[in-house]
Amino acid sequence: MTSVTDTPLPAVTRLIATDLDGTLLRDDKTLSARTVAALTAAEEAGIEVFFVTGRPARWMDVVRNHVQSHGTAICANGAVVTDLRTDGDLLAVRALERDAALHVVRTLREAAPGASFAVEMTTGINYEPSYPPFHLDPGATVAVAEKLLHEDTPGAGAPVLKLLAHHTELAPDAFLALARATAGDRASITRSSPSALLEVSGLGVSKATTLAACCAERGISPDEVVAFGDMPNDIEMLSWAGASFAMGNAHPDVLAAATGRTAANEQDGVALVIERILAARAEGRTEAR
Repeated sequence: MTSVTDTPLPAVTRLIATDLDGTLLRDDKTLSARTVAALTAAEEAGIEVFFVTGRPARWMDVVRNHVQSHGTAICANGAVVTDLRTDGDLLAVRALERDAALHVVRTLREAAPGASFAVEMTTGINYEPSYPPFHLDPGATVAVAEKLLHEDTPGAGAPVLKLLAHHTELAPDAFLALARATAGDRASITRSSPSALLEVSGLGVSKATTLAACCAERGISPDEVVAFGDMPNDIEMLSWAGASFAMGNAHPDVLAAATGRTAANEQDGVALVIERILAARAEGRTEAR
Protein backbone atom coordinates (compact mmCIF):
# COMPACT_ATOMS: atom_id res chain seq x y z
CA MET A 1 0.00 0.00 0.00
CA THR A 2 1.30 3.44 -0.94
CA SER A 3 0.49 7.03 0.04
CA VAL A 4 -1.81 9.59 -1.52
CA THR A 5 1.06 11.15 -3.48
CA ASP A 6 2.44 8.02 -5.14
CA THR A 7 -0.54 5.66 -5.49
CA PRO A 8 -1.15 5.15 -9.22
CA LEU A 9 -4.40 6.72 -10.42
CA PRO A 10 -6.55 5.37 -13.26
CA ALA A 11 -5.61 6.58 -16.72
CA VAL A 12 -9.18 7.89 -16.80
CA THR A 13 -11.24 8.46 -13.65
CA ARG A 14 -14.95 8.35 -14.44
CA LEU A 15 -16.42 7.68 -11.00
CA ILE A 16 -15.53 8.37 -7.38
CA ALA A 17 -17.14 6.08 -4.81
CA THR A 18 -16.85 7.25 -1.23
CA ASP A 19 -18.04 6.03 2.11
CA LEU A 20 -19.45 8.69 4.45
CA ASP A 21 -18.91 8.17 8.19
CA GLY A 22 -15.22 8.14 9.06
CA THR A 23 -14.35 8.84 5.44
CA LEU A 24 -15.97 11.81 3.71
CA LEU A 25 -17.62 13.21 6.84
CA ARG A 26 -15.71 14.73 9.71
CA ASP A 27 -16.24 13.29 13.16
CA ASP A 28 -19.02 15.82 13.81
CA LYS A 29 -20.87 14.46 10.73
CA THR A 30 -20.29 17.58 8.62
CA LEU A 31 -18.42 18.20 5.37
CA SER A 32 -15.52 20.63 5.33
CA ALA A 33 -15.50 23.51 2.87
CA ARG A 34 -12.52 21.90 1.15
CA THR A 35 -14.38 18.63 0.68
CA VAL A 36 -17.47 20.36 -0.66
CA ALA A 37 -15.30 22.27 -3.14
CA ALA A 38 -13.56 19.06 -4.26
CA LEU A 39 -16.86 17.25 -4.82
CA THR A 40 -18.19 20.20 -6.81
CA ALA A 41 -15.03 20.37 -8.92
CA ALA A 42 -15.21 16.65 -9.65
CA GLU A 43 -18.81 16.92 -10.79
CA GLU A 44 -17.99 19.92 -12.96
CA ALA A 45 -15.17 17.92 -14.54
CA GLY A 46 -17.64 15.21 -15.52
CA ILE A 47 -16.67 12.69 -12.85
CA GLU A 48 -19.61 10.97 -11.21
CA VAL A 49 -19.63 10.89 -7.41
CA PHE A 50 -21.39 8.03 -5.65
CA PHE A 51 -21.96 8.10 -1.91
CA VAL A 52 -21.68 4.47 -0.78
CA THR A 53 -22.68 4.00 2.83
CA GLY A 54 -24.12 1.73 5.48
CA ARG A 55 -26.58 4.50 6.35
CA PRO A 56 -30.25 4.12 5.39
CA ALA A 57 -31.50 6.41 2.66
CA ARG A 58 -33.42 8.54 5.16
CA TRP A 59 -30.14 9.54 6.85
CA MET A 60 -28.62 11.10 3.74
CA ASP A 61 -29.35 14.74 4.54
CA VAL A 62 -25.70 15.12 5.54
CA VAL A 63 -24.75 15.18 1.84
CA ARG A 64 -28.04 15.85 0.06
CA ASN A 65 -27.24 19.56 -0.37
CA HIS A 66 -23.83 18.84 -1.86
CA VAL A 67 -24.78 16.95 -5.00
CA GLN A 68 -24.48 18.59 -8.37
CA SER A 69 -25.51 17.02 -11.69
CA HIS A 70 -25.72 13.51 -10.28
CA GLY A 71 -26.68 12.51 -6.76
CA THR A 72 -26.70 8.72 -6.69
CA ALA A 73 -26.29 7.04 -3.32
CA ILE A 74 -25.85 3.37 -2.49
CA CYS A 75 -27.23 2.92 1.01
CA ALA A 76 -27.58 0.18 3.63
CA ASN A 77 -24.35 -1.50 2.46
CA GLY A 78 -25.68 -2.06 -1.03
CA ALA A 79 -29.29 -2.95 -0.26
CA VAL A 80 -30.64 0.30 -1.72
CA VAL A 81 -29.82 2.67 -4.56
CA THR A 82 -31.44 6.09 -4.27
CA ASP A 83 -31.43 9.41 -6.11
CA LEU A 84 -30.64 12.21 -3.66
CA ARG A 85 -32.18 14.82 -5.95
CA THR A 86 -35.62 13.38 -5.26
CA ASP A 87 -37.64 12.92 -2.08
CA GLY A 88 -35.93 9.63 -1.38
CA ASP A 89 -37.03 7.62 -4.41
CA LEU A 90 -35.54 4.13 -4.28
CA LEU A 91 -34.10 3.14 -7.65
CA ALA A 92 -33.24 -0.42 -6.63
CA VAL A 93 -33.73 -2.64 -3.58
CA ARG A 94 -31.78 -5.82 -2.77
CA ALA A 95 -33.67 -7.23 0.18
CA LEU A 96 -32.66 -9.65 2.93
CA GLU A 97 -35.05 -12.61 2.87
CA ARG A 98 -36.94 -12.97 6.12
CA ASP A 99 -36.14 -16.65 6.54
CA ALA A 100 -32.43 -15.89 6.18
CA ALA A 101 -32.75 -13.08 8.74
CA LEU A 102 -34.55 -15.40 11.16
CA HIS A 103 -31.83 -18.01 10.67
CA VAL A 104 -29.16 -15.46 11.61
CA VAL A 105 -31.13 -14.35 14.67
CA ARG A 106 -31.56 -17.91 15.93
CA THR A 107 -27.96 -18.82 15.17
CA LEU A 108 -26.52 -15.80 16.97
CA ARG A 109 -28.83 -16.20 19.96
CA GLU A 110 -27.24 -19.63 20.44
CA ALA A 111 -23.65 -18.75 19.47
CA ALA A 112 -23.52 -15.35 21.21
CA PRO A 113 -25.95 -15.24 24.16
CA GLY A 114 -26.85 -11.68 24.98
CA ALA A 115 -27.04 -10.49 21.38
CA SER A 116 -29.85 -8.05 20.61
CA PHE A 117 -31.32 -7.20 17.23
CA ALA A 118 -32.84 -4.47 15.09
CA VAL A 119 -34.53 -4.79 11.72
CA GLU A 120 -34.03 -2.09 9.09
CA MET A 121 -36.82 -1.97 6.48
CA THR A 122 -37.63 0.40 3.65
CA THR A 123 -40.19 1.93 6.02
CA GLY A 124 -37.77 2.48 8.92
CA ILE A 125 -36.13 0.61 11.76
CA ASN A 126 -37.65 -1.56 14.49
CA TYR A 127 -35.72 -3.12 17.36
CA GLU A 128 -35.76 -5.28 20.42
CA PRO A 129 -36.23 -3.90 23.96
CA SER A 130 -32.62 -4.82 24.84
CA TYR A 131 -31.16 -3.16 21.74
CA PRO A 132 -29.27 0.11 22.46
CA PRO A 133 -31.74 3.04 22.64
CA PHE A 134 -32.46 4.46 19.20
CA HIS A 135 -33.23 8.17 19.13
CA LEU A 136 -33.14 8.95 15.42
CA ASP A 137 -36.31 6.99 14.61
CA PRO A 138 -38.82 7.64 17.42
CA GLY A 139 -41.67 5.86 15.61
CA ALA A 140 -40.04 2.45 15.71
CA THR A 141 -41.82 -0.71 16.82
CA VAL A 142 -40.17 -2.40 19.80
CA ALA A 143 -40.52 -6.20 19.97
CA VAL A 144 -38.40 -9.36 19.78
CA ALA A 145 -36.76 -9.90 16.40
CA GLU A 146 -38.78 -13.03 15.65
CA LYS A 147 -41.97 -10.98 15.92
CA LEU A 148 -40.53 -8.06 13.95
CA LEU A 149 -39.69 -10.46 11.13
CA HIS A 150 -43.03 -12.29 11.24
CA GLU A 151 -45.23 -11.83 8.19
CA ASP A 152 -48.21 -10.83 10.35
CA THR A 153 -46.39 -7.93 12.02
CA PRO A 154 -47.64 -4.46 10.97
CA GLY A 155 -45.52 -3.26 8.07
CA ALA A 156 -44.28 -6.77 7.42
CA GLY A 157 -44.79 -6.35 3.70
CA ALA A 158 -41.92 -3.88 3.52
CA PRO A 159 -38.61 -5.29 2.26
CA VAL A 160 -36.00 -5.99 4.93
CA LEU A 161 -32.77 -4.17 4.09
CA LYS A 162 -30.55 -5.10 7.03
CA LEU A 163 -30.57 -7.01 10.25
CA LEU A 164 -28.47 -5.39 12.98
CA ALA A 165 -26.95 -7.46 15.77
CA HIS A 166 -25.41 -5.89 18.87
CA HIS A 167 -23.41 -7.39 21.70
CA THR A 168 -22.31 -5.65 24.88
CA GLU A 169 -19.42 -7.94 25.82
CA LEU A 170 -17.79 -9.38 22.69
CA ALA A 171 -15.02 -7.50 20.89
CA PRO A 172 -16.23 -6.14 17.53
CA ASP A 173 -13.94 -8.20 15.29
CA ALA A 174 -14.48 -11.33 17.38
CA PHE A 175 -18.26 -10.93 17.06
CA LEU A 176 -17.91 -10.49 13.30
CA ALA A 177 -15.73 -13.58 12.94
CA LEU A 178 -18.15 -15.64 15.04
CA ALA A 179 -21.16 -14.51 13.03
CA ARG A 180 -19.50 -15.21 9.70
CA ALA A 181 -18.39 -18.67 10.86
CA THR A 182 -21.84 -19.67 12.11
CA ALA A 183 -24.24 -17.84 9.76
CA GLY A 184 -22.18 -16.55 6.85
CA ASP A 185 -23.61 -19.19 4.51
CA ARG A 186 -27.04 -17.53 4.64
CA ALA A 187 -26.24 -13.82 4.58
CA SER A 188 -23.53 -11.21 4.08
CA ILE A 189 -22.25 -10.02 7.45
CA THR A 190 -20.02 -7.02 8.08
CA ARG A 191 -19.54 -4.10 10.45
CA SER A 192 -18.84 -0.37 10.36
CA SER A 193 -19.28 0.70 13.98
CA PRO A 194 -16.49 0.88 16.59
CA SER A 195 -18.78 -1.15 18.86
CA ALA A 196 -19.80 -4.80 18.48
CA LEU A 197 -22.59 -3.99 16.03
CA LEU A 198 -22.97 -6.24 13.00
CA GLU A 199 -24.81 -5.43 9.78
CA VAL A 200 -26.45 -8.36 8.02
CA SER A 201 -27.53 -8.13 4.37
CA GLY A 202 -28.80 -10.53 1.76
CA LEU A 203 -26.29 -13.13 0.63
CA GLY A 204 -24.05 -11.52 -1.99
CA VAL A 205 -25.23 -7.99 -1.19
CA SER A 206 -22.43 -5.53 -0.46
CA LYS A 207 -21.25 -2.07 -1.35
CA ALA A 208 -19.05 -3.68 -3.99
CA THR A 209 -21.67 -5.79 -5.76
CA THR A 210 -24.18 -2.96 -5.99
CA LEU A 211 -21.54 -0.47 -7.08
CA ALA A 212 -20.37 -2.93 -9.75
CA ALA A 213 -23.94 -3.25 -11.04
CA CYS A 214 -24.40 0.54 -11.15
CA CYS A 215 -21.10 0.98 -12.99
CA ALA A 216 -21.96 -1.76 -15.50
CA GLU A 217 -25.20 0.07 -16.31
CA ARG A 218 -23.11 3.14 -17.14
CA GLY A 219 -20.40 1.33 -19.05
CA ILE A 220 -17.82 2.16 -16.36
CA SER A 221 -15.13 -0.42 -15.66
CA PRO A 222 -13.49 -1.03 -12.26
CA ASP A 223 -10.27 0.47 -13.64
CA GLU A 224 -12.09 3.80 -14.03
CA VAL A 225 -13.24 3.94 -10.39
CA VAL A 226 -11.51 5.47 -7.36
CA ALA A 227 -12.94 4.36 -4.00
CA PHE A 228 -12.52 5.51 -0.39
CA GLY A 229 -13.34 3.83 2.94
CA ASP A 230 -12.35 3.21 6.53
CA MET A 231 -14.17 0.17 7.96
CA PRO A 232 -14.67 -3.54 7.18
CA ASN A 233 -17.89 -2.90 5.25
CA ASP A 234 -15.74 -1.01 2.71
CA ILE A 235 -13.21 -3.77 2.06
CA GLU A 236 -14.98 -5.44 -0.88
CA MET A 237 -15.53 -2.07 -2.57
CA LEU A 238 -11.91 -1.04 -2.10
CA SER A 239 -10.73 -4.37 -3.49
CA TRP A 240 -13.01 -4.07 -6.52
CA ALA A 241 -12.08 -0.52 -7.56
CA GLY A 242 -9.09 0.09 -9.80
CA ALA A 243 -7.65 2.56 -7.28
CA SER A 244 -8.66 2.66 -3.65
CA PHE A 245 -7.68 4.68 -0.62
CA ALA A 246 -7.93 3.75 3.03
CA MET A 247 -8.32 6.71 5.33
CA GLY A 248 -5.57 7.48 7.82
CA ASN A 249 -8.04 6.51 10.55
CA ALA A 250 -9.00 3.22 8.88
CA HIS A 251 -9.34 -0.24 10.39
CA PRO A 252 -6.16 -2.35 9.90
CA ASP A 253 -7.94 -4.75 7.51
CA VAL A 254 -9.01 -1.79 5.38
CA LEU A 255 -5.46 -0.48 5.26
CA ALA A 256 -4.36 -3.89 4.00
CA ALA A 257 -7.08 -4.08 1.32
CA ALA A 258 -6.66 -0.66 -0.29
CA THR A 259 -4.10 0.17 -3.00
CA GLY A 260 -3.25 3.45 -1.28
CA ARG A 261 -3.62 5.48 1.86
CA THR A 262 -4.76 9.04 2.32
CA ALA A 263 -5.11 11.40 5.27
CA ALA A 264 -7.75 10.86 7.96
CA ASN A 265 -11.31 12.07 7.59
CA GLU A 266 -10.54 15.01 9.88
CA GLN A 267 -7.75 16.08 7.50
CA ASP A 268 -9.82 16.03 4.27
CA GLY A 269 -8.31 12.79 3.00
CA VAL A 270 -10.87 12.33 0.22
CA ALA A 271 -10.48 15.90 -0.98
CA LEU A 272 -6.70 15.47 -1.17
CA VAL A 273 -7.06 12.63 -3.66
CA ILE A 274 -9.79 14.33 -5.70
CA GLU A 275 -7.57 17.39 -6.02
CA ARG A 276 -4.75 15.17 -7.24
CA ILE A 277 -7.04 13.52 -9.81
CA LEU A 278 -8.17 16.89 -11.14
CA ALA A 279 -4.62 18.26 -11.19
CA ALA A 280 -3.43 15.24 -13.19
CA ARG A 281 -6.29 15.70 -15.64
CA ALA A 282 -5.46 19.40 -16.09
CA GLU A 283 -1.78 18.57 -16.58
CA GLY A 284 -2.66 15.98 -19.22
CA ARG A 285 -4.72 18.52 -21.14
CA THR A 286 -1.86 21.01 -21.01
CA GLU A 287 0.62 18.45 -22.33
CA ALA A 288 -1.77 17.49 -25.13
CA ARG A 289 -1.83 21.03 -26.50
